Amino acid sequence: MAKRKDAGPIPQISEVTPPAAIPGGEFQIRGKGLAPTLPAQVKIGEVAAPIIIGSDSFIIARVPEGASVGELIIGNADQKSQSWVCDIGIQIADGLHPVSSPAVDSHGAVYCTFSGSRGQKTPVSVFKIDLNYATTPFLTEVMNATSLAFDRAGLLYVSSRQDGIVYQVTPTGNMSVYVEGMGIATGLAFDGDGNLYVGDRSGTIFKISPSRQIYVFATLEPSIAAYHLAFGPEGYLYVTGPTTSSFDAIHRISNTGEVEVFYRGLGRPQGMAFDAQDRLYVAGSVAGRRGVVRINQQDRKAELFLSGPNIAGLAFTPSRSIMVTTSNALYRVDANIAGRPLP
Repeated sequence: MAKRKDAGPIPQISEVTPPAAIPGGEFQIRGKGLAPTLPAQVKIGEVAAPIIIGSDSFIIARVPEGASVGELIIGNADQKSQSWVCDIGIQIADGLHPVSSPAVDSHGAVYCTFSGSRGQKTPVSVFKIDLNYATTPFLTEVMNATSLAFDRAGLLYVSSRQDGIVYQVTPTGNMSVYVEGMGIATGLAFDGDGNLYVGDRSGTIFKISPSRQIYVFATLEPSIAAYHLAFGPEGYLYVTGPTTSSFDAIHRISNTGEVEVFYRGLGRPQGMAFDAQDRLYVAGSVAGRRGVVRINQQDRKAELFLSGPNIAGLAFTPSRSIMVTTSNALYRVDANIAGRPLP
């Protein structure tokens, strides 16, 4: 092992997991000689990261506010490890209240809700964050704006869990009622034929044809709120609804309405998105670690992809970044991952 004169062993990092985090998230660091001095020092870029657990071979460090895309180093002025590149989310908007995933248009602009508590009339319902990360009000008249989805024509759809209405919105912000009577309307998703699916918090999932005919597509147990929807490979509709359990399931529904469990074992699964390799990303916790969990289709293996608190949802951008919403903010993570195209 390489040594320096009059110093202990140089810290050696062998693994950092997960590969990405936002402030408040945690990195687990494994290696050798990680604590050559007491206390050990961890820096992300130029910012010191608080150590939650520290030993010679294992450290858990929390990502501090102010950390940006940079390199993780362990040590001090005399003994420094080689750097380990991590993806750190950068806050690009705050003062929001998302309860699900953001929506991204074809140009890369991001739309986020200020949902408010049930029955609360907020000054702004939906904000638009442009490519320069300027945040401006986009909609003001939707009570409890909940989920967002774009169709292939570039129209935005917004559900209201207060009114049971789904609104259709043009790029200039002109809004009209698309469909009503959706119960406690929550999740939204489009299939490849242009049908819109709307989740009801009681477990019913409605299917609305392009001609606005309404069908009951599937019914889950009432305890499983169809709060978040996303279409994945082979035409399956994926559904999550967080409960107080730490062993919640992701359900998926075939195009004929047959419901099955895709994965069980997450804590409070919420917003979802698929990448171009058909891997599922879902806001939730796995093995007690909170953030964004990535699940492979083939082996159903789940691992924490991004660490962070209070994450409600995520969406991929045309520039291969991931937009992550928390309970009050929006972060950009430059993970260089392409999202799955619209069905």
